[in-house]
Amino acid sequence: MEMVECSLAATLAPRPLPGRARKAPPRPAVLAAGRAARLLVRSARREQPPPPEPVAVRDASSRTERGGRALGQAAAGLAAAAVVSLTGFAGDVSPLPAPPARAESLTVAFPVSKAREVNRVQRTLVEAWGLIRETFVDPTFNHQDWDQKLQQTMVEMFPLKSADAAYGKISGMLSTLGDPFTRIISPAEYQSFRIGSDGNVQGVGVFINREPSSGRLMFQLVMDCIQGGPADRAGIHEGDELVEIDGKSVSGLDGEAAAQRLRGRVGTTVKVKLLDGTDNDRGGRIRQKEVQLSREIINLSPLSTTIISHRSDNGHECKTGYVKLASFSQTAAAEMENAVKRMEDEGVESYILDLRNNPGGLVKAGLDVAQIWLDGDETLVNTIDREGNVLPINMIQGHSLTHDPLVVLVNEGSASASEILAGALHDNGRAILVGHRTFGKGKIQSVTELDDGSALFITVAKYLSPALHEIDQVGIQPDIQCSPDILSLPRAPSLRENSEASSLEMDSCIMVAEQALEIEQTKGSAS
Repeated sequence: MEMVECSLAATLAPRPLPGRARKAPPRPAVLAAGRAARLLVRSARREQPPPPEPVAVRDASSRTERGGRALGQAAAGLAAAAVVSLTGFAGDVSPLPAPPARAESLTVAFPVSKAREVNRVQRTLVEAWGLIRETFVDPTFNHQDWDQKLQQTMVEMFPLKSADAAYGKISGMLSTLGDPFTRIISPAEYQSFRIGSDGNVQGVGVFINREPSSGRLMFQLVMDCIQGGPADRAGIHEGDELVEIDGKSVSGLDGEAAAQRLRGRVGTTVKVKLLDGTDNDRGGRIRQKEVQLSREIINLSPLSTTIISHRSDNGHECKTGYVKLASFSQTAAAEMENAVKRMEDEGVESYILDLRNNPGGLVKAGLDVAQIWLDGDETLVNTIDREGNVLPINMIQGHSLTHDPLVVLVNEGSASASEILAGALHDNGRAILVGHRTFGKGKIQSVTELDDGSALFITVAKYLSPALHEIDQVGIQPDIQCSPDILSLPRAPSLRENSEASSLEMDSCIMVAEQALEIEQTKGSAS
């Protein structure tokens, strides 16, 4: 009989035993080295297997433990089967040594696949299941027996022949949690995901997402194109709907999965079919277009700016700094800091920060941007964990770069870090919000690279605004409603320093923002 032993580490204590209360942890849980749950996998086979290679399990801090040895021989005549034993401890979380608490054990039997690639995914399933069990934000797992779900999924995975089909079973298991953001991606998809936050991507220069206003799952909506990129040169516009990539439908795919199909090696091509968001045929039907795009290295600069000049009633020239932030990458805060300093030097007296159609990105980048505009020890955001504990995240002796009046533009496409930033600026009295209610994605996720190179995204907590307003599935409500058709929004990301601001003049929300700024400046003068 072959035995393989591996460990999953988490700072969260395992689920308390029925009827037994457990003291809540003092801060939101994150995966890290700490009290470990032990996974013992034993498999029996008809043939004597060769000695297994060491098994590596990575925790959230990407540390690797290796171990495992052949401990016996297969018993003749036994059907392939396995036993998973999960042992944890139910008790208080304490940084000090304590006597061992009563152990909670679970044993689940399941058939082991004879297909090597499927068997490897079975191990990934056990790893993912254990992490979900210990850290998922909903301790009821969407009101289902999570332990039984593992056994059911293992049985369904047994007859499969390919790793892709096996990963599909893991995805199916995760979908029952009722949280579309808790998901697993393949090793190839994970490598692509890691590229997107640091600057350069090999692709076609287009931002896509599910259609935000209706939530339709059929197609992907083009949110924006990188100026001068392959998609921009081919005539793809904001508002176009992506239907097919290389002849395969994108129906039901999330934005990252569709983006993965568009990325690839520089010099290769990809064919896309779209529904034109700006042009109909003579019969009034939406026109289809099909274009072939070459993949290039795309430099992702998330920030674009311009200065809007106008004269007040007394003839004074007023300058408003317009800042469009398309995403929260690692460079977002540094670029915004430089832009604000330049505009301050040019005599800007008020600002419009445009977060429309910004789907988010790195939450830390959003918090760093907030500190450019805020002073003191203000609360930027609150987190609430699966036990209901609220933890504020505060600035430490912050110093804003400017105290000029600020309006933040938001809409249905503003999500995640955009909502955190908008909430921080609004609830602390720093900005007026103009636009439409935001998307409502206020989840805290851990990203863990698993043993086989795939990655598991888990929602481990949720965000609340500084005023303790719910963000997830609720969104941020603006002070002033302004809802232009999303397809007619100006292509602000194409703006560059010193470029003409005429493309903003037709944007009704910009006009509303300018009126709000004038009122704020009048109040400041009167005081």
